[in-house]
Amino acid sequence: MISPTSWRSCALTWPNPAGREPAAHFLRLMQKFLELDARLSQEVRVAERPGALRTVMAVLAHSGDSWLCLLALAVLYFFGPPGWRPLEVSMGIGIVVTAVVVLLIKFTVRRQRPEGDWGGIYRSTDPHSFPSGHAARVMMLAVLAFASGPPELGVLVLLWAFLVAFARVMMGVHYLSDVLAGMLMGMLMGLLILAL
Repeated sequence: MISPTSWRSCALTWPNPAGREPAAHFLRLMQKFLELDARLSQEVRVAERPGALRTVMAVLAHSGDSWLCLLALAVLYFFGPPGWRPLEVSMGIGIVVTAVVVLLIKFTVRRQRPEGDWGGIYRSTDPHSFPSGHAARVMMLAVLAFASGPPELGVLVLLWAFLVAFARVMMGVHYLSDVLAGMLMGMLMGLLILAL
């Protein structure tokens, strides 16, 4: 068993590859990860390639916009079955809370979006990319749909969530790590909302 004092000594004897300080080693690993992330994100990018795939990805990338999700929920609330109203309210609250948390993280991390021309509205109103608010939002909705609706709804919303998240990378407004972090955050937000 490791005692608190032996744990401190373990931390002090962290492996020091090639004479580098642990912090420098971590920064170097992080730089390699970010370079790989940028390269993979660039390889799947279709924003500058005209065609049907680009059009579909653009529609999917926009389909996870907050205002559009809230509008769809409002229409369902007023014109859909009354039994679904608690789910729609939970989803609406989840969208707002997730947006606040995402913005706090974005303005703390301040990772710039990948360069590009597509998505000017996102680039001008929110220049930061980490984590992806779209990925967080749609994954939070998927968690709530799985927990509160019929299984078919959960599967459809989850499929849509993956498509929206990766469309954001393919259209060049996010790096792959942005959407992966956003999806993880969305799962956690969904579980938190369910626990309340």
